[in-house]
Amino acid sequence: MAKPKIKCGVAGVGSLGQHHARIYASLPNVEFVGIFETSDARAAEICAKYNCKRYATIDALGDACDAISVVVPTDKHAIVALPLLAKGCHLLIEKPLCADLAEAEQVLAAAREHNCLVQVGHIEHFNPVMSYLEKHTGRPQYITTERLAPYTTRGTEVGVVLDLMIHDIGIVLALVDSPIRKIDSVGISVLSKTEDIANARIEFENDCVANLTASRMSMKKNREIRVFQDNAYLSLDFMNQKGHLVKKSDIIAYGVKLKIGLAKAGDASSVPVHEIPIEKGEPLAIELAHFTDSVREATQPKVGAALGKSALEVAITITDQIRKAQK
Repeated sequence: MAKPKIKCGVAGVGSLGQHHARIYASLPNVEFVGIFETSDARAAEICAKYNCKRYATIDALGDACDAISVVVPTDKHAIVALPLLAKGCHLLIEKPLCADLAEAEQVLAAAREHNCLVQVGHIEHFNPVMSYLEKHTGRPQYITTERLAPYTTRGTEVGVVLDLMIHDIGIVLALVDSPIRKIDSVGISVLSKTEDIANARIEFENDCVANLTASRMSMKKNREIRVFQDNAYLSLDFMNQKGHLVKKSDIIAYGVKLKIGLAKAGDASSVPVHEIPIEKGEPLAIELAHFTDSVREATQPKVGAALGKSALEVAITITDQIRKAQK
């Protein structure tokens, strides 16, 4: 017998939430019930487009749904999530989990109390690039990440660390899988009241070092990661879902050719660069399909509240270091 469809809703259908609505409306195992939205114009637009209902309150949406995406500003996450969890709703809460650790603990405690799943919207974990990294990253020794975006007012209720860098914090924590030994951070505010450009150097107990850079003051968008490990160097582009790798064995062969005069110093073409085959896909669609499958099967999601909280802890440490240095 076919299982009943998961009744899903979205709290907040702004620039990102509208895409949650679009995807829920297209998933075969989902009945897209409706939305909570403070803007009359946006609510009317989404309801007309996806044939769903606008609910007047968060409580009313919670009564109608099995699972809900919380896509409101970060400083409102706990206010929205807690009453929904009290009603037994499973939640996908957009990253970061909450604006501070005290609120995150409240959300986690409520999820445990009411036996609800909480998935945190670290969308890059569902990017096909991350799937490749998880399979082919061995013991990384050095990682660099760069996440750049032009300035917009969206997301500026928090600094660039909680807005953008937290994606890469979650990625690095998953790839390295080692306790953190030390964090050193720098950052500056340009247009907003919080940091708009930030850099963090994270040392792990297994001696891996990660250097993370984030900026929302860039003229271009960029989301790249480079991983150096004992057998290869990998360079991947999360935005365009492509990348390449250079094998250590090929670099050694190049060195031998240099010694015997079969290659010229500085001739990079002598080192084979292997394009990485990545099957492209929409990360948000993959993420929401995983979330609804987790709800249906009562299994823990790939990016649960524990990883979300760990990433938040690191992000807050970095943010605190930056703000103390600015005083």
